[in-house]
Amino acid sequence: MKKQAWICLAVGVAVLGCCWHGWLNETVAAQTVVPKAKGLNQPPNGFAVGFNGQNLTGWKGLVADPEKRAKMSPDDLAKAQAVADQRMREHWKVENGVFAYDGKGDSLCMVNDYGDFELLVDWRIESGGDSGIYLRGSPQVQIWDYTKNPVGSGGLYNNQKNPKDPLKCADKPIGEWNTFYIKMVGDRVTVYLNDVLVVDDVVLENYWDRGKPIYPTGQIELQNHTAPLWFRNIFIKELPRTHAPAK
Repeated sequence: MKKQAWICLAVGVAVLGCCWHGWLNETVAAQTVVPKAKGLNQPPNGFAVGFNGQNLTGWKGLVADPEKRAKMSPDDLAKAQAVADQRMREHWKVENGVFAYDGKGDSLCMVNDYGDFELLVDWRIESGGDSGIYLRGSPQVQIWDYTKNPVGSGGLYNNQKNPKDPLKCADKPIGEWNTFYIKMVGDRVTVYLNDVLVVDDVVLENYWDRGKPIYPTGQIELQNHTAPLWFRNIFIKELPRTHAPAK
């Protein structure tokens, strides 16, 4: 009888522990306050403006991928960048404080490289739209039409070993504005979509070289496909690095 009582007690403690752990995780997620823009292209406290709402200052066209760029000479890279910038200006415009992409060019890239950071970005797509946010030059936090992809946006689509799908679908109806809050520390990414936790501290894999961890720094990109896209309220906060980059 005593043995059975101890078994029941142990099982009860284990169940309680699991419930407590789940409740704690949900509570922490619920208590996370996603920073908000103060107005159109006006950053929250502590964030820097990534897009000024007026022109393409601070942005550049896409040249190849990180592995190929690293192998280019400075002269070759500069020439390729000039061509990419011209192509960027032909297909990315600023309209009423919003980046507007016509669906015919390449990805739009922030000029600076970033390591650990918090990123805010509003995005909007049409029916069938497909895009994403590249982090440190690598794909990607997924954006797509949730009516055709019911898992929804925000997942780390290109992951193979680590979770790739969002925890839930939090997309707004097609044609409405959505907001990402993305936090990247080391090789781990957390994503909130419209204030809903959809990626919880998941490793972002290196798409360009599966045998290596993600790059320690790199550019942020607004991914192109063949459909129009709109972005606004792009803000970034660099975080002090308190760890060694993954090797």
